[in-house]
This record gives sequence, structure tokens and C-alpha cells, in this order.
Amino acid sequence: MIAKIEKKERGCIAHFERHVEHSVKEVWSWLTENEKLAQWFNELRVGELREGGFMKFNMPDGTVEELPITELKKHAVFEFSWWADSVRFELAQESNGCKLVLIERIEKITDHTPKDLAGWHVCLDVIAALMDGKTIARMEEWKKWYEEYIQVIGEVTQS
Repeated sequence: MIAKIEKKERGCIAHFERHVEHSVKEVWSWLTENEKLAQWFNELRVGELREGGFMKFNMPDGTVEELPITELKKHAVFEFSWWADSVRFELAQESNGCKLVLIERIEKITDHTPKDLAGWHVCLDVIAALMDGKTIARMEEWKKWYEEYIQVIGEVTQS
């Protein structure tokens, strides 16, 4: 399901929502344990898992950026800076699994915005697939969703 994009005075908010047939505890582990995190976002690692801690992002040039963790409520909320933006995961138990929400607050819409949105979209699909013991052709999926998000961002910026 494509993200809902809401234009703000500055930038926008992207709201992704998925239902997965796994427990909150299991989904949480895919967001916060480095061995699992590496399977769906190879450049991202947990540095210190606590509010005020940080995530590590391995840049292509070999440097490592630290992204502060701004909110952490075990098995419920995990938010960190994404440079000028922020990424927030929210988990809620449902009768037959878990609701997984990702909210990206985007300070400034750029040509790169649809790339990030397509990336997060595919990341969520990959997490669900991995928990189900499946795989996804990531680049093919990313290309498809990138085209969708170009259109959506175009519509948002014109409104």
C-alpha cells in the first residue's frame, strides 16, 4: 500500500502502514537487532539502543554518520533523526498480528524525496517478507514504487 503524503507548511509527512501476522515483539526485533536490521537495510545499524542513543549509517565513502534516537518506547515507538528529517516506527498489537507504521517527517521536498519514499516502502515490504520466510526482488520493486512516488510527490507539490 502506497504511503499517504500530507503537505505541510514546510515539507511533508509520509505515513506508511502495514499489517504483519507477527507479534509486536518479533517486529520490534527486526527494527532494533543489528543482525536482522542488516537483512533489510544493510547500511543502517543500532549504535546505542536508548532514547538519546544513536543509529549508525555507513556511507558509501566508508564514513559513518550517527543519527540520534529521539524517542524509544520498547515494543511501541522507535524514532530517530534522518539527517534534517526524522523516521518513526510505531507498533501496535492487533488480534492476528501487528500494525507497523512508519512516519517520515520530511523537512524539504527535493528530487531525492521519491527515492527515499520508495526505499522505505520496499524496506517495509522486505521486513514482512523476511518474517514470512520469503524474499523480494528489491530493485525491481524499488523501481516500480519510485515511479509511483514521483507522481505522488508531484501531486503533493502542486496542491
